[in-house]
Amino acid sequence: MDITEIINVIMGDIVEQKVDAIVNAANNSLLGGGGVDGAIHHAAGPELLEECRTLGGCPTGEARITKGYLLPAKWVIHTVGPVWEGGDSMEEQLLENAYMNSLILAEEYDARSIAFPGISIGAYAFPVDRASEIAVSTILEHLRTGSLLEDVRLICFNEHAYHFYSAALEEMGDERI
Repeated sequence: MDITEIINVIMGDIVEQKVDAIVNAANNSLLGGGGVDGAIHHAAGPELLEECRTLGGCPTGEARITKGYLLPAKWVIHTVGPVWEGGDSMEEQLLENAYMNSLILAEEYDARSIAFPGISIGAYAFPVDRASEIAVSTILEHLRTGSLLEDVRLICFNEHAYHFYSAALEEMGDERI
C-alpha cells in the first residue's frame, strides 16, 4: 500500500478531526496549558481535566490516554514532547519516543485513525524542519510493523509547519509499506 493512502498532512484544527484518537502536545502535568493543549482541554470540556488529574502527570517522551468527551475523537492521547535546548539533551530521541508511544497506545485501544499536532514545534521551540522529519520517519517505522492504522493525519496550524511536514512526507513517502 502506498503510504499517501494512510498518512496525510492537513492544514486545520486538531480539535475538529473526526478520528478515533487525537494526540495532545501536553505538558508534564497533563492539566492543560497553552496552544494545542489549551485548545483540546477547552473543546473537550471540564471532564477531560478531571480525568487528567487522576493520571499523575506524564514524563517527557511517554504517553497517556483519556476519553475525548466533547471532542469528535473517542480518545485523547496526551504526550509530552521535549523542550528544545540546542540538541544536546536527547531532544530528538524524546520526540521520537513521544510519537512512537502515542502510536503504540492508539493501537492498544484499537484506534484505526489518529491525528497528530506538530509536537514540540510551538512553545517548546523544536526546529520544525527536524521535528517534521522525526514525525514522518517514526510514523513510517510504526506502520511497517504491521500496524492496523488506516488513517494518520499530521495537522498543521500554519503554512510554515505545513510546508515542512509536507516536504518530509514527500521525501520519505515514496516508499510502500
